[in-house]
Amino acid sequence: MDLVKTDSKNIYYPPGGILLWIIIFLELFTFGMALVAMVMYSKDEPEVFHSSRLLLNSAFGLTNTIFLLTSGFFMAKSVESFKASDHIKSSFYLKLTMLGGFLFLLLKSFEYYEKIEAGLSIGYNTFFSFYWMLTLFHVIHVLVGLVILISVYAGLQKKKSDLALEDFEASATFWHMCDLIWLLLFPIIYLLF
Repeated sequence: MDLVKTDSKNIYYPPGGILLWIIIFLELFTFGMALVAMVMYSKDEPEVFHSSRLLLNSAFGLTNTIFLLTSGFFMAKSVESFKASDHIKSSFYLKLTMLGGFLFLLLKSFEYYEKIEAGLSIGYNTFFSFYWMLTLFHVIHVLVGLVILISVYAGLQKKKSDLALEDFEASATFWHMCDLIWLLLFPIIYLLF
């Protein structure tokens, strides 16, 4: 009987490693449960949720979605270039990735400023409690992701870079998780109610 040799690394070691994927599933579960709770609470206060959602600027939400998705695209291109040993292209795409993250944070900061100026803080009502908790938790993830990407970028700039593919893929995986979480938050918070 002829056994076919398989690459077990693909099965047991997904990009970024199994531990990172466990963390990602826990993060998605956490955000998912919070979004389910938000939807459940909206059933008790439909008018509050609808009128509060109308106070959000969906153009900001859409623009931030574009920033993160574009950033995710450039992250994928950066990994692709790194695998091809083209560190110059990889570094360029990584800078574009980080730019998308910084633009996201800049616009989100402006949006937060507007909400605070209008008195729409975390205690304003149930909708805004969820809005602030979910989006701030996501912002923390984006900040952590940017710190990781900055360290990867610094590693790429060394003359003899010892940056491992596994580390590069782990940073990309974390960044794509930030994209995915935003893709869950945006339609539910900005469009649903």
